[in-house]
Amino acid sequence: MRRIESKPIRTVLRWQVYATAVLALGAGLWAGLHGAVSAVLGGVVNQIADLAYALLVSGGGIRTAGNTLRTLFRAEGVRVLLIVMLLGGVLTSYKDVVHPALFLSFVVSVIVFRMAILVKE
Repeated sequence: MRRIESKPIRTVLRWQVYATAVLALGAGLWAGLHGAVSAVLGGVVNQIADLAYALLVSGGGIRTAGNTLRTLFRAEGVRVLLIVMLLGGVLTSYKDVVHPALFLSFVVSVIVFRMAILVKE
């Protein structure tokens, strides 16, 4: 199993879990069980995609700028594909989804991942 070496990425992945839990609690109070489940699913969709991204970019041995760019583009492509597939799966299979909770949790998770730039190595 590959380990994610980047402290900023490990940190924001943890922050995503915390943010999703807080949003799930709030959505549960607001919309009940389906709201909480929807918020969890919204956060988890992006967390899975971000984890795949992190695993792809954390591979060692990248020595050239070209290899770095190829790796980053490949990782971002996998991330976007996973987001589309997982969101599509949630929206088609979970009939009682609470859309505001799902999308708010998803968007917050996306924003939190972008905060990796603020974490010191």
